Amino acid sequence: MNTKKFCDSFVWGVTTASYQIEGGVKDGGRGESIWDRFSHIPGRVLHDDHGDIACDSYHRAEEDVRLLKELGVKAYRFSIAWPRIFPGGYGQVSEDGLRYYEELIDGLLEAGIEPYVTLYHWDLPQKLQDEGGWTNRKTAEYFCDYCGVLFERFGGRVRHWITLNEPWVVAFVGNYTGKMAPGLRDFSAALTASHVQLLAHGMAVRLFRSMGLDGEIGVTLNLSPKEALTDTPENLEAAVRHDGYANRWFLEPLFVGSYPEDMWEWYGRQQVVLPEICPGDMELIRQPVDFLGINYYNIDYTVSDLSVWPIGFRTGFSGGNPMTHYQMPVIPEGLKKILVRVHNDYHPPKIYITENGASYQEHPDRNGQVQDDARIDYVHTHLQKAAEAVEEGVPLAGYFVWTLMDDFEWNTGYENQFGLVYVDRKTLARTKKKSFFWYRQVIDSNGAVLEENEEHDRR
Repeated sequence: MNTKKFCDSFVWGVTTASYQIEGGVKDGGRGESIWDRFSHIPGRVLHDDHGDIACDSYHRAEEDVRLLKELGVKAYRFSIAWPRIFPGGYGQVSEDGLRYYEELIDGLLEAGIEPYVTLYHWDLPQKLQDEGGWTNRKTAEYFCDYCGVLFERFGGRVRHWITLNEPWVVAFVGNYTGKMAPGLRDFSAALTASHVQLLAHGMAVRLFRSMGLDGEIGVTLNLSPKEALTDTPENLEAAVRHDGYANRWFLEPLFVGSYPEDMWEWYGRQQVVLPEICPGDMELIRQPVDFLGINYYNIDYTVSDLSVWPIGFRTGFSGGNPMTHYQMPVIPEGLKKILVRVHNDYHPPKIYITENGASYQEHPDRNGQVQDDARIDYVHTHLQKAAEAVEEGVPLAGYFVWTLMDDFEWNTGYENQFGLVYVDRKTLARTKKKSFFWYRQVIDSNGAVLEENEEHDRR
């Protein structure tokens, strides 16, 4: 591996999301989000955890910026909570909410850290969900209005914008499996929610261009190879369908300007109500972006199962791969595969790995240190594969670890710890893990430390 392939301008960062770290859910006039509602329904979140306090970053922003500065990151990807800006989803703007993010952005810039702002990371205002959520085309218009307020207020200081984070999860896990907010189980609604989100993305990109703002704008998708668990004809066919369901359903509208024909036909045969495509929709969605963000965690292995309506498959597990605490198989090669595939098939002008990380259960030892060698190995091996993808021509511009600190991990509550920083759930005190110091060395060396054949035995 030649880490010199990480160019001098390569962006090293970490990622968080508003509902997962902020807390302060009623402070500053913040409105209710779908996750506030969902997480307080008994049984929806592991241990009935919720994000009312989370990591309390709403009150500890200065402390967390100091952590980021000590880590040495060049960039911090965080999200803005829509209900902090529009408590009711639209209408009255909250100056308190704008001021909170303004102070955070100014603090980052003073620390020499570039803000990478995600405009939507799952915390839809509950008022909009009451009006249909992402199945209502008006939500796309309200999103554009919300983006306009942020562009106007922070344009110039923020030069990197991400419209949506993982719209597949929002649409299908939120509206089909019901495992995440808003907790619905309606496949047709999920398809419509995917389309309306893509419309919202297109509207935001068009607005950004019309305002002549300095910087770049793109979108983040959770992508991974979908491979057959065994090479039977049925499983191979199901893997193609799995790819269409989870990857191509978003990639092709964004970069080709149409939904995958095979999936459109498949859903039609399953008598699913397909999204209404109005004149101009696909042109709006397909507008050029400056980059694509990719969140990668593992390869999904596919087993044909026609009893699973309407998709006709399920995810299986391949033996031989180590597992994280989240029960995600550790498969670094999958990162290289998806980077090369997206580059070859869709040609985004630039790619960021906007999330990559692993959940392990570690706690401070008797010396107050957190020894998370498994996380170091995870990030190390994935960065090696990222470097190999660069050698094959992938225009990879940056890498963001998920996540800065142990946080509220959605429907698994506080069970899964992804952070470079340990957060004591009783005191909320932050403790830097071994991976924190190791990643700082990676950043300082622009990846050169990855070539060393040591056992990551660094402070």
